[in-house]
Amino acid sequence: MSKKSTQLSLFDSPHAERGWIAFLNETLQLPQERPYLAIDLFAGCGGLSLGFECAGVKTIGYEMKLECCETYRANLNSECRNEMLTEETEYPQADVILGGPPCQPFSRRGKRKGKDDARDGFPAYIAAIRKVQPKIWVCENVKGLPELDEKYFQSILEQFKALGYEVEYKVVRMSNYDVPQKRERLVIVGHRGGFKFPEETMHEVTSGEALADKLATIPDDAEFLTPSMDRYIAAYEKASHCSRPRDLRLDEPARTLTCRNLAGCTSDMHRIRLEDGRRRRLSVREAARLQSFPDWYEFSGTKEQQFTMIGNAVPPMFSYKLAQSVISYLKLHKAHSDKHSTLSDLAKRAVDPAIKAASLAVLAKVIS
Repeated sequence: MSKKSTQLSLFDSPHAERGWIAFLNETLQLPQERPYLAIDLFAGCGGLSLGFECAGVKTIGYEMKLECCETYRANLNSECRNEMLTEETEYPQADVILGGPPCQPFSRRGKRKGKDDARDGFPAYIAAIRKVQPKIWVCENVKGLPELDEKYFQSILEQFKALGYEVEYKVVRMSNYDVPQKRERLVIVGHRGGFKFPEETMHEVTSGEALADKLATIPDDAEFLTPSMDRYIAAYEKASHCSRPRDLRLDEPARTLTCRNLAGCTSDMHRIRLEDGRRRRLSVREAARLQSFPDWYEFSGTKEQQFTMIGNAVPPMFSYKLAQSVISYLKLHKAHSDKHSTLSDLAKRAVDPAIKAASLAVLAKVIS
């Protein structure tokens, strides 16, 4: 039976009567208590950190683009260090390392030079894990990374494993995690045993659900496609044998948002067709909503910079669900450590040789 035929309503929740927009804005709120600390490398505008912050993980970002740092600081009230990361960069101690090493070397849209591209961020990311030795780390990247250069991808995994981590990776489809978008990304997780990826939802949020409050009116800054742009797009779609126009379809999740199809007037730009036949580009707020940013999240910089930040971001709603799995793992890890400490202390204090031997036997089983 197909997934669509077995879908359950997302709104079997306290937000059922209000819809996905309210669900998004109420779920992604910063709590008072954030007992864990994460370092977010190549943090961008904070999409990955936002989900973790809302789940209860304080973050420190590292990002080389100033407008991204300004956006991160203003919204998360957290530190974001404006610097380029290298293998020599030093970091504070943290429970978690997050990051999306620059994916241009592996992107289907780029030149795909992989490890030979100077923008490859994996050496700096691996060096950070080696120095900090976090309890768990999470790496997000393009779906095509394993197939572009299988040998290099395997060498990356081996370097992670050599640092003492179990390594798991999975291609995730964001529409399976309450994100109104068909985006697919590779997620790699390093842990010491016991981590579980978040469960998928049975309901796909459509573009119409996500933009329900925005489609009835035209934004004041709306940018309409010109007749020449319409002709250019029609020629492109004919040449590429598109079975249907690539306008936003309101009855299904949006196609993948990227910096290219948001910030540029390209043949595959995201656009909305109005009832009168005119087409307009998505607004910044509409793009942010489809990427699952809450409405209170504001973006710095020019409109092009804002579109670029949104297109490059990890959808915060997926990040939130991933963070919940990470926190469950950290709690499990702590419980295991506490049990280990208690038994070890008991063994040290035991005077009776028989009790001491029994305690050590139990301790050995816990460690194994």
